Amino acid sequence: MRSTGTTVTITTLGEAVRAFVPLALPPAEPPLAPESYTSATQRAQMALARLSGVAGLVPSVDWLLYSAVRKEALLSSQIEGTQATLTDLFDDEAGLAVANIDDVEEVTNYLRAFRLVRDNLNSPGGLPVSTRLLCDAHRLLLAGARGAGKQPGELRRSQNWIGGSRPGRAVFMPPPPDRVPDLLAEVERFVHEAEPDLPPLVRIALVHVQFETIHPFLDGNGRIGRLLIAALLEQWRLLPEPLVYLSGYLKRHQGEYYRRLSAVRTEGDWEGWVGFFLEAVEAAALDAERGIVAVASLIATDRRRLLAAPRVGAVALRLFELLPLMPRFTIEQVRQRLATTFPTATAAVKLLEALHIVTELTGQKKNRCFSYAAYVELLANGA
Repeated sequence: MRSTGTTVTITTLGEAVRAFVPLALPPAEPPLAPESYTSATQRAQMALARLSGVAGLVPSVDWLLYSAVRKEALLSSQIEGTQATLTDLFDDEAGLAVANIDDVEEVTNYLRAFRLVRDNLNSPGGLPVSTRLLCDAHRLLLAGARGAGKQPGELRRSQNWIGGSRPGRAVFMPPPPDRVPDLLAEVERFVHEAEPDLPPLVRIALVHVQFETIHPFLDGNGRIGRLLIAALLEQWRLLPEPLVYLSGYLKRHQGEYYRRLSAVRTEGDWEGWVGFFLEAVEAAALDAERGIVAVASLIATDRRRLLAAPRVGAVALRLFELLPLMPRFTIEQVRQRLATTFPTATAAVKLLEALHIVTELTGQKKNRCFSYAAYVELLANGA
């Protein structure tokens, strides 16, 4: 059996426990055998390539990013127990009251963290994937949310543990806090290796486990670790845009996800984890591909209906093009986004309502909110 780390005895909360310190990547003694990942890597890469091609079916990649990034944020947060739904998120963006606002805030924070990472990776002067960038993302993730008191943006200075009400009953004890900076520095060196021997998808799989094993923050490790997957997919040009929401597959197979992570530490089973991860990438890419085809079909059908209607003005057409980016909205939001008058915005919304493209949600005379209901239902499927 391959060893993937060592243990050290520490005392935390008055209890002596054994903390796990992972060995540096990549796996060794023995190294990963190419036959254990080659065919699965090829299938996953082909699925990602098809996804990139299918994205061209939709006139604006921003439409796809809007939904894909929100699904990833939502599903990654749901893995950690958040109860918010996609419609909650859309309602919040439309200014509607949302019952579980704390959960929505956590998802919104994830979106901010995700945007920060993408902005850095796509800016000539931005930070690369690094401890500093992950700390900046962590600061946004926990800002004002329930984890705000857990050192947002800072590596932990105390011992944490996974599972169990106290250290002595923990399911897993991550490395001591004084080891965390050096362990993350090793991960950085692996990420930025000049001539890596392993395929990018396999390296992403290894980095995710290593990050989760180090568990460098007091809270938010799972979400930042999954954000790291998306960041590396983009940094290593496996996808031109973050169109795949891997957390959907990980949530559906949450038990196996955690078992595979644990088996790396307890049994040295890197191969089992890598195989699971590559299956997840392939399945998530296929899910995203099917979703894009469905969205493209819906929007094309509704656009034809709109163009066939009498007295279609430019404002109504511009509003329709905005719907995938604001599937729930008020007339005031339309007025602002289209820089037009309130009566003109009202007329455009009424035309789309008459064609049953959008529906009114509140039943009120004032402060009404509208929804691109078919689109919302399509995106909410599985989220």
